[in-house]
Amino acid sequence: MARDQAEIEQRNRQCLESFVVRARRVAEHSLAGDWEKLVALIDPKIRVRFENGEIRIRQELPAEEVVESAAARIRPILLKTEDCFHMNALKALGYACQELPRDAERVRAVRAEWKARVDPATPMDAAYRVLVADTATGEEHDLDAHRLALSWIYGDVVHQDPEQRKKGDPFGLRDRFRAAVPLVAWTMVATIELLAYIEALWKDGVLQLRPEVFNAQVALKSTVWEEPAQMHIAPLGTEAPSGAVTSLPEGWLTVGKDTDLSRLQNIFGGQLLHPTTSAGAIVPSSEDADAGQPKGDGNTGRTAHGVPRQPVKDWQAELIERWRAMQP
Repeated sequence: MARDQAEIEQRNRQCLESFVVRARRVAEHSLAGDWEKLVALIDPKIRVRFENGEIRIRQELPAEEVVESAAARIRPILLKTEDCFHMNALKALGYACQELPRDAERVRAVRAEWKARVDPATPMDAAYRVLVADTATGEEHDLDAHRLALSWIYGDVVHQDPEQRKKGDPFGLRDRFRAAVPLVAWTMVATIELLAYIEALWKDGVLQLRPEVFNAQVALKSTVWEEPAQMHIAPLGTEAPSGAVTSLPEGWLTVGKDTDLSRLQNIFGGQLLHPTTSAGAIVPSSEDADAGQPKGDGNTGRTAHGVPRQPVKDWQAELIERWRAMQP
């Protein structure tokens, strides 16, 4: 029995830690930067005005690509197969709070609300409905907002599910998107609130989670940076280094300010390298440089060996020339 309990606690800890990491990434999304606006998206307002005897409605929502990126961040929290699935986290919390009546009741309330708002099995009368008809064919379609939202998430964004697309296609992208915004917003709010609750229980000693899941970097705040580095070059065919901190094989040169780089290809991670003081050098991509390195800010104590690369064919220029050749 003790072994079974230990296995359950280990599994629950894994679910909660996975949820914390993903939820922190959700909390870092730009939509969560203005909490009041995010909450308002759960029930977006529609403005109504009268013009020349006609009723006109207007609705303003965030750019689709912004909501799309938010949907991508919450997607694992929506999937039953993921450790960070919202209901898995709630189940783990319920187990941890068995002896805490008030917390156990709160977990049950959150579970019920999640089922009502997000579960695909939500009753069809839980949201507004959209009815459309094709006057040419007489074909009619009827779908509630919840399933319209799911058709956008799983048919337009994170999957190309043919069944979801088939359900949502008659209503158009606009109706699918504006149905999805409240669902994405509500899921983000529920996720961030649950994250705060889990952290509070952890600080109170109710949950035994690793501190690093609350501290590790989960999202990039900037994609522009400058850091100290070492660069090494060698002719094509030279033996490659066996590791990031091992001695360089024969034939490798350390790049310095006086190194002649004029005949080297200026390729850096597949992009052109524009050095400020000399011609470009072949260096590894940022992912290559980080491989095998200790986790952290990556700016201290790092050595990167540039492995020579084969020339990259300029396929874009070739396609352009072929296209021009076909023009009359």
